[in-house]
Amino acid sequence: METKPTEISSSKMFGGYNKRYKHYSPILGCSMTFHIYFPPSPSLCQKFPVLYWLSGLTCTDENFISKSGAQRVASSEGVALVAPDTSPRGLNVEGEADSWDFGVGAGFYLNATQDKWKNWQMYDYVVKELPKLLSENFPQLETSRASIFGHSMGGHGALTIYLKNQDKYKSVSAFAPIVNPINCPWGQKALMNYLGGNKAEWEEYDATCLITKFNGVRVTILIDQGEDDKFLHDQLMPHKFEEACKKANVPLLLRLQPGYDHSYYFISTFIDDHIRHHAQALNL
Repeated sequence: METKPTEISSSKMFGGYNKRYKHYSPILGCSMTFHIYFPPSPSLCQKFPVLYWLSGLTCTDENFISKSGAQRVASSEGVALVAPDTSPRGLNVEGEADSWDFGVGAGFYLNATQDKWKNWQMYDYVVKELPKLLSENFPQLETSRASIFGHSMGGHGALTIYLKNQDKYKSVSAFAPIVNPINCPWGQKALMNYLGGNKAEWEEYDATCLITKFNGVRVTILIDQGEDDKFLHDQLMPHKFEEACKKANVPLLLRLQPGYDHSYYFISTFIDDHIRHHAQALNL
């Protein structure tokens, strides 16, 4: 099967291009799609740092590219945006599409250990397979200069991946992240089904738990959270993460935004701050 990426669409935007690609993923055992936004390039030899975006529950690789408006500042800052999908697709595992918060569109950026969900290896896909694929096929991307951010489930993914791989990413930020999944319904459902009953394994994918283990964070973590987000108190619980950061002496800027909800209206309002946050770290 073709593991090299094939371009399936291209749209010009702010002088650069949104390009969508398809490839076969050996790690996930299925075909996957991802988007890259290439900023305008004044010369053929210019290389761009990479900013990975991880999307939330039910999303694909398209939501962020079409709704966030991130390309405007990514263009002016010279940062390439990479948006992968949120789970394996088309495997026809029994029950994979029975609920919106588990299975298809809900990979939780972990490596499943339960045999039924053995293809759900989104952690390895994002951390290992995708960067290697990019470095081998897109010479204009400088994959050694990378940062990561995301929304909701993707915010959880970005934080946990960053904390465990600070040698690979220069910075991290998140919109309304699931910061303490071992203590919320979304997280408990996913972690139980993907990882089984060993709670110690769950903690390996919980940012609030990981902060105490990987607390050598030098660049401030930026989190924006809408105060009118209906998931704020029972699913997201940013103050749990804030308390853990204070105890571990980790720099965190948690901004509670009055009136904003969980949607892309919220994300697009504050996306410029996040792009600039990462651009500064990537260009140090």
